[in-house]
Amino acid sequence: MASLLCNVYAGASFGRPASSGGAGAKPRRMVAVRAEAINPDIRKTEDKVVDSVVVTELAKSLTAYCRCWRSGTFPLCDGSHVKHNKATINENCPYGKVYVYNLPPLFNTEIVKNCHNINPWSSRCDALSNSGFGKSADGISGIVPEKIAGAWFWTDQFSLEIIYHNRILNYRCRTLEPESATAFYIPFYTGLAVERFLFTKNSTTEERDRHCTMMLNWVSDQPFFNKSHGWDHFITVGRISWDFRRSKDEDWGSSCIYMPKMRNITRLLIEKNPWDYFDVATSKSGKISSEIANAAPFLLRRSNTRVYKERFQGILLNQCYSEPGSCRVVDCGGSKCANGTSAILETFLDSDFCLQPRGDSFTRRSIFDCMVAGSVPVFFWHRTAYLQYEWFLPGEPESYSVFIDRNEVKNGTSIKSVLEKISKEKVKSMREKVIEYIPKIIYSNSIHGLEGIGDAFDVAVEGFLRRVKEQEGGYKWK
Repeated sequence: MASLLCNVYAGASFGRPASSGGAGAKPRRMVAVRAEAINPDIRKTEDKVVDSVVVTELAKSLTAYCRCWRSGTFPLCDGSHVKHNKATINENCPYGKVYVYNLPPLFNTEIVKNCHNINPWSSRCDALSNSGFGKSADGISGIVPEKIAGAWFWTDQFSLEIIYHNRILNYRCRTLEPESATAFYIPFYTGLAVERFLFTKNSTTEERDRHCTMMLNWVSDQPFFNKSHGWDHFITVGRISWDFRRSKDEDWGSSCIYMPKMRNITRLLIEKNPWDYFDVATSKSGKISSEIANAAPFLLRRSNTRVYKERFQGILLNQCYSEPGSCRVVDCGGSKCANGTSAILETFLDSDFCLQPRGDSFTRRSIFDCMVAGSVPVFFWHRTAYLQYEWFLPGEPESYSVFIDRNEVKNGTSIKSVLEKISKEKVKSMREKVIEYIPKIIYSNSIHGLEGIGDAFDVAVEGFLRRVKEQEGGYKWK
């Protein structure tokens, strides 16, 4: 029997083909400026407003001078710029702006520079290359149209921290003034920092906790962290929540989430604890660009007749093998799928449904690869998706997916018989809903995101900004 244990580090994902404008070419962007007087009323009769100051005559040793025409004590600063900035936030940032901490490199970029040493078994350099999106998905040009073939990459789900860091530095709602920020991002590569110690024999608890402890000590010295006790701060964690919930020394993982200073910090993870308010599960998918507009018609035209089975438990595996005309198994035994394979993508594209049991943990990367290919996921645990990705998936599960209780399957329910009862019209409607939500579950390779469409990064960050706004004045842990 073929082994179905597929270590899918690599999932097919969209991306933008290389620009024809040369290595230095940059996208052209339009900026609309509202016409109004920069200086509304300060010494308007003067051609040029100039102030000279004798330093020795200053009343205070530290005096703040203005860059803001709204100050009532001009040329001295009275803080009016903070109120003005909040009142005139760009319409594209309705929930406010994000300030990005400038962490010491040992917490992020130095970790990536040592990519050969992150994992004890193999180098992570290829997986973390290309700003975290990995290598181009070669060998799929015969499967998808040529005009979108260059948009796919084999993206490692554990590179999430790099993807978010690169995007947020160019985020349209980023501010360089912490006084004007609604939220604060901590660019710590949490998962990459601990990976080596998770899989190194005889690693100590001190080693598994070291980076997180140092990061929290650094952040807790920042005035805006102390002002809010961290409730308006967030971080990206490219691993599952359970890797950071060690309660006893002899247990697995780091104790990072249980550290007191982490209590109020929101964590964007690839799998959350559904009962922890500060855990938010974000998409595990890879990268796409404006070519999505060309991909949707292609996905709908595919003639789908099979049920895809990538990895399953014994009873379901037997059901799949007993229906070779309607269910297909991709053999990912050993390391066949470790660096991506066109067979997975091709099977998704040829299937109406893809069976998605829980993976090594409750969730699985394959959910997103399945949906990006336009296939309808079939779930057997509510925690695989419904209790995880509320920000990214439709609120009505039946509109895009099928749920079959695993206990019914154990008692003899046929997967095929359940799926065959779904009308062609309903299947078409579900697939259209899946395709509609593709932008929300992928990450754009452009530092500016998708033009006119919010991708998974936008959904996650705007979701957190909205949460902060909604919680203003409410109860927070201290």
